Amino acid sequence: MRIVLGIESSCDETAAALVTSERVILAQRIASQDDVHRPYGGVVPEIAARAHAERLAPMIEATLADAGMTLDQVDAIAATAGPGLIGGVMVGLVTAKALAMASDKPLIAINHLEGHALSPRLADENLAYPYLLLLVSGGHCQILLVEGVGKFRRLATTIDDALGEAFDKSAKVLGLGYPGGPALERLALQGDPKKIPLPRPLVGSGEPHFSFAGLKSAVLRAKQAMPQRVQGCVAGSVIEPAYTDADIAASFQQSAIACLLDRTRRALSAVGPVNALVVAGGVAANTAIRTALEGLAADHDLPFIAPPLALCTDNAAMIAWAGLERLEQGQSDPLDVAARPRWPLDPDAEAVRGAGVKA
Repeated sequence: MRIVLGIESSCDETAAALVTSERVILAQRIASQDDVHRPYGGVVPEIAARAHAERLAPMIEATLADAGMTLDQVDAIAATAGPGLIGGVMVGLVTAKALAMASDKPLIAINHLEGHALSPRLADENLAYPYLLLLVSGGHCQILLVEGVGKFRRLATTIDDALGEAFDKSAKVLGLGYPGGPALERLALQGDPKKIPLPRPLVGSGEPHFSFAGLKSAVLRAKQAMPQRVQGCVAGSVIEPAYTDADIAASFQQSAIACLLDRTRRALSAVGPVNALVVAGGVAANTAIRTALEGLAADHDLPFIAPPLALCTDNAAMIAWAGLERLEQGQSDPLDVAARPRWPLDPDAEAVRGAGVKA
């Protein structure tokens, strides 16, 4: 049995975890920065990096103590080396380098997206390669054919905004605060998804990619318009909105789901046989999206695999597991490996049109 210490610091979660090759999470700690960033309505990179620097060392020490272990009992140290906010990535990677050098253990530099992509295999030992992965998070929205460790073929990506970003910014328009995605999902339960005909970008299109900027803008216009309906013609008549914020949230979520299903359905028809339809990333925690994708998988006679909610958002267990998969193949990295703000899983994929592409 091998044990890897995983470190995650790519955005606003500081995390450390110990995971075994037998898929057991021995210990895991995650420190959220939501309260720190909430006054700004989003993540401030400098504040995030400073918080990682303050929290990471004691968190690693506490994680080892939780498992009743010392660093000498760990077989390797894996850390996110990108993509992400470069300040935070550097904090985690430099810490991992120091630990690896001090303990004479292998260093494994992990692509944060590969951590998400392989996390379903940590939760499900029966998930075999290849599988079709819908990776949806705050910074990325992609469909990938996962053929093995480090073997990814990108079939689709977003040409503008990622879905998680669209969720958060739409939530901000509705005054739901930060983090907005979960709050919008809760509000959508109270609304009518058919109340507002929001756009469904690229649905039915011949190109494989996603686009959510137009949907996000439509939410803003719907909120600004808030049409009024007058009930009665006498003095003192009641004026009520024709729709509510909950209706906007429900309509947005339904349009987003329609986009995901259409694009994923297209990818399934374009790719060869796969063992499962898999979803991962922070947005994969959305219950309505999971339910819709489960139905799509059933339509194609495929198992539907989603990691537990705790493994959907940024965490160190997925980084440790990706490190284990690489360690089992004899892979490690030199101590001078660089942190990378951008790091595509499929570097050979063709560039797509549009600005701000999340490759």
